[in-house]
Amino acid sequence: MFYKQIILNRELPFEVKIPAARPVNVAELTESVLNAKLEKGYTDMVAGRTKPARQAFVDMRKDYVI
Repeated sequence: MFYKQIILNRELPFEVKIPAARPVNVAELTESVLNAKLEKGYTDMVAGRTKPARQAFVDMRKDYVI
């Protein structure tokens, strides 16, 4: 079916692209960088710069095409 779609449409049956931004891999962060990111997140939360979890997941799926 996959190859038939390629032949029929003369292209891949899906979009091929590299995401503009990649999620942070926490395992690769130094302790000080991780702490800085956590502190920023906490500061944003206290200041009310947040969004509902449902919207955050919608945004992630859109941004990372998942």
